Amino acid sequence: MYRAGFACFVGRPNAGKSTLTNAIIGQKIAITSNKPQTTRHVIRGVLHRDDAQLVLVDTPGLHRPKTLLGERLNDLVRETWSEVDVIGVCFPADEPVGAGDRFISAEIAELKAKVIALVTKVDLVSPTVLAQRLLEVSKLYDFAEIVPVSAVSGHQVDTLVDVIVRQLPESPPLYPDDVLTEEPEQVLIGELIREAALEGVRDELPHSIAVLVEEFLVEGKTTKIYANVYVERDSQKSIVIGTKGARLKEVGTRARAEIEALLGRKVYLDLHVRVAKEWQRDPKQLRRLGF
Repeated sequence: MYRAGFACFVGRPNAGKSTLTNAIIGQKIAITSNKPQTTRHVIRGVLHRDDAQLVLVDTPGLHRPKTLLGERLNDLVRETWSEVDVIGVCFPADEPVGAGDRFISAEIAELKAKVIALVTKVDLVSPTVLAQRLLEVSKLYDFAEIVPVSAVSGHQVDTLVDVIVRQLPESPPLYPDDVLTEEPEQVLIGELIREAALEGVRDELPHSIAVLVEEFLVEGKTTKIYANVYVERDSQKSIVIGTKGARLKEVGTRARAEIEALLGRKVYLDLHVRVAKEWQRDPKQLRRLGF
């Protein structure tokens, strides 16, 4: 019996959704950061097994929106929920169950998908704390299954995949067997640059950073990439560039290494920082930046 279908991980921001997606697919397709709301795109990764094909959909974290961007990201999450076969709700083991978790659990009660609970980041807590968290989660909703898991240590990642696959419908494969993600390369590249730019900036800055790949040229064995990093204010531009351009150089070095690993070839990366005032609240600029 062959099964194939779509599953997504949902949860409040920074619950470990993207890290878990990458661990299951076995390749980096979603960017990760210790800053909340890192994910801004719905990214599909495909896991191929002899008995199944699992299409994992990584979504932004559901949150109380403060900007037009936030509202659009929440709409993306709800749209994804309505289209998948299995929903895995992520609860970080190192944080108590809170109002955001209860809100999400109530939202999914109306959906047709099979719903499982994932207690993530179990490598960060003691067995006693984990037992308490599992009990808290079990009281939220009648989940089909509850799986404690750690994407970082690999604890129960394979078990989680087995659990999800059991809930998928019988179906022939949905994608060719050489496809790992359906995201365009330029979107993935823009996300890798944004991930590098998020490292080490002050807490208020990450939500103001967006990246647009303007040109993507293949010349012999080298790929030339020209990209703009957008922020909302001149003061933020100074932070991203750093003293005498040192910070932007670090961003470029880190991003280029990730992009070369993704593409499997040498990359020339040209980065510029631009100011797009209040872009998170401006419909025209949001469209231009891909939201």
